[in-house]
Amino acid sequence: MKRETSVPERAFAPETAAQRLHLLAEVSRALASGLDAEDSLCRLARLVVAHFADACVVDVATGDGLRRLTVAERDRGRGSRERPGGLLPGAATSATALAKVLRGGGPALDTGITAHDPGDPLGAAQRALYQAVGAETALIVPMRVRRNTLGALTFIRYARDLPFDEQEQTLATDLGQRAGLALDNARLYALQLHTAEQLQRSLLPDLKGLAHLELAASYVAARERAEVGGDWYDAFPLPDGSVVLAIGDVVGHDLAAAVRMGQLRNMLRALAYDSQDEPAGIMSRLDRVMQGLTSIELVTAVIARIHTPAHGPWRFHWTNAGHLPPLLAQRDGRTLLLEGGHAPILGVDPALKRQTASVELPPGATLLLYTDGLIERPGEDIGHGLTRLRQHAAGLARAPLTAFRDELLTRLGRDRHDDIAVLALRAP
Repeated sequence: MKRETSVPERAFAPETAAQRLHLLAEVSRALASGLDAEDSLCRLARLVVAHFADACVVDVATGDGLRRLTVAERDRGRGSRERPGGLLPGAATSATALAKVLRGGGPALDTGITAHDPGDPLGAAQRALYQAVGAETALIVPMRVRRNTLGALTFIRYARDLPFDEQEQTLATDLGQRAGLALDNARLYALQLHTAEQLQRSLLPDLKGLAHLELAASYVAARERAEVGGDWYDAFPLPDGSVVLAIGDVVGHDLAAAVRMGQLRNMLRALAYDSQDEPAGIMSRLDRVMQGLTSIELVTAVIARIHTPAHGPWRFHWTNAGHLPPLLAQRDGRTLLLEGGHAPILGVDPALKRQTASVELPPGATLLLYTDGLIERPGEDIGHGLTRLRQHAAGLARAPLTAFRDELLTRLGRDRHDDIAVLALRAP
């Protein structure tokens, strides 16, 4: 049964330039409202149904195949609704108007509403669609960017005597171009995130070579930035059997900061392994090399050395260059901020005298190194963040180390206004 047109004749055809511009503006806002391409294209389809056509179909190319993202349609008596999409046969050998558009053709008025070639699977799928929505007129336009066709929009009307005129075809083509640009931007953004994630993983250390230590570490990017930044941590063994732990923050929240972070971490490893110096000596060497050979400007850091004898207590030696103090959480719930060994940040004066502080690690105690993203809140005194950290760490002191780390990140890093790096060690 054919559907009646749900609005007066020509009502959804923008009659003036102002109305056309209004529709384009609404579509542009919908496409720019987020980086989720599928959600944006579904919003576009709903806008089209409200102002331009009785139904709108969004098909997206996926490699050699095709995915029907959504079918939004006007349904008289029940407003509008959306049909679920799904995978479609490829367009490589199909003779349908949709396939021709996807293969590089221009906008097409589909006159094959009732035609069906039994040997054309995509044609059968199109015919089933047209029958389901009651299509009498269909206009298909490509979503194309830089000569690459990313998909197609199909505009459908229920009435045969209400075809798409020349101005409406121009408008539909513009909508397709805007949709293609939004889809391309979303894909480029997804590729950037994937690349950034792989880069960050390559820059952060693999702790598997320290199996004799109970360690847990994590890097979490800020919510509204790329998946990389200048926060970093490291842990590696020295020839004498001791272990270096480090954490720091290079100024910046982008790929450039991540590259500088990688430079700094590699310099630290070389200097510490070659000299086997105490933490203060390593920090001073790092400051001189950083200022002499790189363009890195300001860095906060904690460099520590753990002595782990088979018998007797473990000792933690550290120096601090303008960074937040390490936290020691004991099994009985007592916590201590290790504020010794503090000196100005790296990049100020390489001749600054630095000190190494030392503390014995009680059995079962947890040592936490962290960056400011874990505790800082905009407009709040940092003392409140440190108090929160001590309270939560005290409550989690007996939890398994991975649970200790994960719960702290969940409870304190919820907003993630800044990148977060944490490195935790559990004494035996």
